[in-house]
Amino acid sequence: MQDSERFTILEFQAQYQDEDTCLEEIFQNRYGALKACPDCGKQTNFSKVEGRKCWACQWCGYQLHPLAGTIFHKSNTPLIKWFFAIFLFANDKNGVSAKSLERKLGVTYKTAWRMAYQIRLLFDQANTKLSGTVEADETYVGGKRHGKRGRGADGKTAVVGMVEREKGRIVAQVVGDVKSSTIQPLIRANVRLGSTLMTDEFKSYRGITKPGYKHSTVNHGVKEYVRGNSHTNTIEGFWSQLKRSIHGTHHAVSPKHLQHYVDEFSWRYSNRKSPRALFFPMIELAGKQL
Repeated sequence: MQDSERFTILEFQAQYQDEDTCLEEIFQNRYGALKACPDCGKQTNFSKVEGRKCWACQWCGYQLHPLAGTIFHKSNTPLIKWFFAIFLFANDKNGVSAKSLERKLGVTYKTAWRMAYQIRLLFDQANTKLSGTVEADETYVGGKRHGKRGRGADGKTAVVGMVEREKGRIVAQVVGDVKSSTIQPLIRANVRLGSTLMTDEFKSYRGITKPGYKHSTVNHGVKEYVRGNSHTNTIEGFWSQLKRSIHGTHHAVSPKHLQHYVDEFSWRYSNRKSPRALFFPMIELAGKQL
């Protein structure tokens, strides 16, 4: 399997030429290490059932269905199109719109939208714990409007983010407000105690040292953006990329679905330095039960 940092469209086309190849990869990712039948307990070799998308135990006939419970479950769209959609997601840092999938895959817009929605489910940020020096900040996502900008702007959705400087991982969460009662529990849930937090002077971060964090701030209100090692430039760089991608690719995202888009760009950012082409960890995620 090609597993270097680059994975071109020509390599994709050479490696995935038919449905059986795609199905076999999903099976191997999900059950390749399985040596004994879960039903009869015997050491066995599972063999593909002809004409079906499942494998059967050579002794008792117990069947494994690699697509069950995954994003591909009950989909009539060919797997090769699913794989190509995932390839497109993995290779475009600005994301892929449903309209683009419709054109490139030759499917209906409804199908393309559903495929994009299902693929974004792979990027769930659950159980991520950041440590070391962590920058925290909040931003607002939405279209351009007249009136107040920044905190408290009308018609926009707040997002709180935390980024780890050393490893470059990020966690970002859509929130209903930016009160301390919302932000501080989110930090405690995603940042290990003992870490050093870098924030601006916003009042919702006050008192965050009490649970066991070190806290350093910069005062954006007086045009202070860097003081020694204290700054929030890393997380602000992510916000800029997120907004450019959403506005440039999707133009507008409803608050109802915004978290899925935030998860997508957060996952891509956290894995941007991976020595593997992002397509392969995405395919591995796609073969797991949701």
